[in-house]
Amino acid sequence: MSETEESIITLDTCQSVSDIPRETWTRLAGIDNPFLRHEFFTALETSRCTSKATGWNPSHILFRLNGQIAGIAPAYLKTHSRGEYVFDWSWADAYQRYGLDYYPKLLIAVPFTPSQGPRLLLDPALRSALNAHQIHDLLDSLISRLGAHSWHLLFPDAVDQKLLQREEQLHRIGCQFHWHNRQYEGFDDFLSQLTSRKRKSIRKERRLVAEQNISFTRFHGREIPDHVLAAFYVFYQATYLKRGQRPYLTQEFFEQLRETMPDHLHVIMALKNGEMIAGALFLSGGKTLYGRYWGCLEEYNHLHFETCYYQGIELAIELGLQTFDAGAQGEHKLVRGFEPELTHSWHGIAHPGFREAIEAFTQEEADQVMNYYEDAKTALPFRNNDGA
Repeated sequence: MSETEESIITLDTCQSVSDIPRETWTRLAGIDNPFLRHEFFTALETSRCTSKATGWNPSHILFRLNGQIAGIAPAYLKTHSRGEYVFDWSWADAYQRYGLDYYPKLLIAVPFTPSQGPRLLLDPALRSALNAHQIHDLLDSLISRLGAHSWHLLFPDAVDQKLLQREEQLHRIGCQFHWHNRQYEGFDDFLSQLTSRKRKSIRKERRLVAEQNISFTRFHGREIPDHVLAAFYVFYQATYLKRGQRPYLTQEFFEQLRETMPDHLHVIMALKNGEMIAGALFLSGGKTLYGRYWGCLEEYNHLHFETCYYQGIELAIELGLQTFDAGAQGEHKLVRGFEPELTHSWHGIAHPGFREAIEAFTQEEADQVMNYYEDAKTALPFRNNDGA
């Protein structure tokens, strides 16, 4: 294409990841981030976790540059707001009070995964041809054609944020807590960087778990036995059933990950007197360990912290990963060496009146989150944070 030719950029959608050649998806998404793998979305769809029946109707976005596929974005037409971790229930309630439909909405996200990463999987030529006004206008036009009332792009990475940055667009921020590996050789090396009081507190928590005669075993990839994965799923289900919810994911989903993404999959099981009592599942990427799913049937003192955080830190060090993302929220992570990180989302609201009201809400919310984020940074337990 010559410099004088104008780039024609269009958007359409497809109803399944299987409609996109795996080679095309992999070329655009890469293989480092487990949540962006073609195999991950295939497992979600074939295990019926994302379907029209579950309110996650696949509507993956295809970006075409002069008629050729040059980008994709995982997307869903949603009829509810569950499993997103950027909460808009109050927005939906306000629509309902005024007799308006909030759903369906177009969600651009990785289902059930509050983890930052690429969301607009674009080749370099397309990314350089786009600007913030174009991407927002394209998405606004897309929801009009789909009959949706809004679009929501959740947890983009810094590269996508740069493309999405437009002053007049609705932008929300949140706060999570991530652990960073500063070339630690082991858990004690990490502890040595904490204040004396925090070191003692963590060691006490770990000792109390050991004194309950609880030990831990790690399993990786295809070496995860059927009975271990089945036991983990029972624990995972319990986490949701305790809150009166059905679990989002099926056992078949995890079984498929074991077969198609074994290099990314890790399970840590807690055992008491040789019997499995709790478990946590982790996914590893090129630089990051992601702790996502956990459960137990009975409560044990400090077992959650040990299984999900301390065992995860040890696993991240063992795998040589730079970051440990242990999931959404949880300021209790702060005193255990997890540092505050801002998260982002972008939103397009078709209704002009509600758009104005939501904009005021997001601005007020952002001020509160930034104050929380700055306060959290002052509470970090590292020795160089307070000189102790």
